[in-house]
Order: sequence, then structure tokens, then C-alpha cells
Amino acid sequence: MTRKSGDAGRSTIRDVAARAGVSASTVSRVLAGDYPVSAAARGRVLRAVRELDYVADARAKAVAGVGTPTLAFVLEDITGPSFAHMAHGVEREAARLGHLSLVCSTDGDVRRELEFIEMMRAQRAAAVILVGGAADTPEYRERTGRIADSLAAAGSRLVLCGRPPLGPGAPVTVIEYDNEGGAYALVAHVLAQGHRRVLFLGGKPDHTTAMGRERGYLAAHRARGLEPDPALLLHGDFTRDSGHRLIRRALAAGLEFSAVVAATDMVAAGALTALHEAGLGVPGDVSLAGYDDIPFARDLHPALTTVHVPYEELGRLAVRTALGHGEASAAEHLLLGTHVVVRDSVAAHGGH
Repeated sequence: MTRKSGDAGRSTIRDVAARAGVSASTVSRVLAGDYPVSAAARGRVLRAVRELDYVADARAKAVAGVGTPTLAFVLEDITGPSFAHMAHGVEREAARLGHLSLVCSTDGDVRRELEFIEMMRAQRAAAVILVGGAADTPEYRERTGRIADSLAAAGSRLVLCGRPPLGPGAPVTVIEYDNEGGAYALVAHVLAQGHRRVLFLGGKPDHTTAMGRERGYLAAHRARGLEPDPALLLHGDFTRDSGHRLIRRALAAGLEFSAVVAATDMVAAGALTALHEAGLGVPGDVSLAGYDDIPFARDLHPALTTVHVPYEELGRLAVRTALGHGEASAAEHLLLGTHVVVRDSVAAHGGH
């Protein structure tokens, strides 16, 4: 009697073998598709699989080293638009190369990150891609180094995408974008419009992505012989609410500024709302710029001047290099470029 999916037990590989009149190992060979089996035996096995509604256990196949190879994509916040675009790149490229991609959002919990990576190591994932900035501390380097070594021992690969690189000799692939250079070019553009008091809405002070963008802000000023007022550097996080809160704080404190550079487009969106709520026009009263060039940046009013980061290509490249199909098979540290996208939110400062 054919076993239905609603019956008390699931069909096993032995059930399929008995129905097809072959051994369990022959069933495994047919399902794996990597061993010669007679056409007659293959036909009987596939017919038995259909009749019994047999589904192979993915965990067992992972332990056995067969089945669809897996890539793990680990990030702090899956709701962030830039990370979503990177995840899209990972998924598209993984699918093109015949891999399954799994996404883990850690919410900044290091223990959750480690648990997920260990699970992927045990299941022999082809690669684990860690995404986003982190605090570049000795603890981070030691912990990530151990992760890289354990994955390498299991035949997997650690890819750091936008994360701090480790020391020489670590079995990792590092893929970055020109984070500091993008901020430098953006702030240089704002300064070229005559602005001299530029408010910077940054991220967490120990976060490497935030630190790189702040360094670009400072370097652009100093290249012009300027030293920005330390009071104009505010720290928050990379969210819309942070931008809204920081602008309200700056206005309440009476800070004078003619332009705002936000560490992300999401921060810029919150800043734009706060400026409008205060009766200030953009760019008529205050110029505003962001960073990331996520799609909605062009739909703000006014459209946002920002820095384009190739997030989807970062995701695609992370997959290709981890699997040995890209440039990092020869060079284990790659740097992608960024560029300023000039739209309507930055205007010349009339006082200069």
C-alpha cells in the first residue's frame, strides 16, 4: 500500500529500496546522481520515490557530504536595506552555481553568530559569509581566527564581507568596498559647494564601518586645510530613528550648520523628516547627503545625493570567490570602488 504524507510514518530509503527491488545503496546512488546505475534500476527507484512520496533527509545528506551544497550568509540585521541587497546578490549567485543559501540574522548577538557558524561547519557548508562592520578588537580577531581555522579544517571557507580583515596567513577571503574613500569624496563635494559647518551623523564609535566614514569626513576637511568643529560629530546608529533624533538634538543645542552628511541613507531619511518638522527646507536652508545609494534614496524629496556602494555585486562576488570562481582564488583580499551620486539635496551655500 502506498504510504501517504499524512500517514503515521515517513518513508525511508529502505522502503524505497524494497519497493524498487534494489539495495539501499543503489537508491542512494540514484538520488546522488554521481555513480553509474543501470537504466532499469534507475527507473524502478524513481518510480518508487514517486509512489512513496519519499523526501531525502537534508541533514543526513549534509553529513554524508552529498546533496545540494550550502552557503551561509550571516548578518546583524536583515531589515537593513543595504544588507537586503547584498543578500539578494548572494542568493542569486548561489542559485546560479547550484547552491542553497541560508540567511542568519544575529541581532548583534555574538553567541547566536557562533552557534549558527558551528551548525554550518557541522553540516559542511561550502562557505560562511560574515557581513557588516564590527568592533576591531583583539577578541574579535582571536574569535574570528578560530572560526576561520575550524571552517577550513572542515573543508569550508570563511568570507569577510565589509568586516575587519584578520592578520596575514588566516584562511579567509576578505571583500571590502572603499568605505573611507566614498565618505571623503562625498564630503569633498559638499565642501566644494561652499559649506564649512557640516554636521556629521555617524554610527557607533567602535564600529569599523562607521569609523571609516568618519575618517573620510575628517580627511576631506583636512585636505582643504580645515579642522571641523568636534561638536559637529554626532554618534548614533545606522537607523532612520537615529537620524531623526540626532537632528533634533543638534537643533535643540543651537548648533550652527549649513549641511548634514549622514552615515547612511536611512539616517539621512530620518534627518530629512526632522529638518522638515523644524521648518527647514532642503537644500534651500540645509543641504543633506547620505551614504549607500539604496533605491529609495532617489525617491526622497528632494532626491538624495549619496555614495553608491555596489552591495549586490559584493554579495555575488562573495559567493564566486568563496567557491573558487572569482578573482579571490588568486588574491584573497579584494576592494570594490564607490562613487558619489549627485542629486538634488545638496546646493551651493549662499554665504560663501
